[in-house]
Amino acid sequence: MPSLKELPPRRPQPPAPDDSAIRWERIDIDRYEVRACGTTVGFIDVVGAVFVVLAGARYDRAVEVLQTLDFTAAVDSISPLPLPRASA
Repeated sequence: MPSLKELPPRRPQPPAPDDSAIRWERIDIDRYEVRACGTTVGFIDVVGAVFVVLAGARYDRAVEVLQTLDFTAAVDSISPLPLPRASA
């Protein structure tokens, strides 16, 4: 299994679908703000290949809840509503 140092850095994530109640916006070169029904529910920091998930409406008070390699899992972990999954 390759180490995390060998994984490539992440590319920016595409925006949420227009009809989604869960939205994310890139607010910095390595940070996303996640909103549910217009209310901020958390942030996702991109650290190398890892998404570090912080729950809370304010970044300075948000609490880390997850580290993952999957952006959808990151959003799901702080969303009160599930994200629709793409069919395979």
